[in-house]
Amino acid sequence: MAILAFLLKGIATVLSVVLNLMLFIVIGRAIISWVSADPSNPIVRFLHDASEPVLRPIRRIIPPVGPGIDLSPIIFLLVLLFLQEFIVGLLYYYAAELARALPA
Repeated sequence: MAILAFLLKGIATVLSVVLNLMLFIVIGRAIISWVSADPSNPIVRFLHDASEPVLRPIRRIIPPVGPGIDLSPIIFLLVLLFLQEFIVGLLYYYAAELARALPA
């Protein structure tokens, strides 16, 4: 049981780090979109390439509103925050419950 508790805690921690990285990538892309950044800049290309696969499906469902107002980053950030609180929190909770159930 202890192995499963540590495994769940490890998975929760890794998932939390990955979700936080995606959060910063999408926020960085949104900030870059407000200024006229050089599209050939490696950082700009990385932010675009890393965030486009997750933002494109949202854009298909909810197209940009008005002239250049893209809501897909906001929706994606809300989904990320939900996953962070619900899934990661649930994994931490079950890991703690398994650790508490172990004999002393």
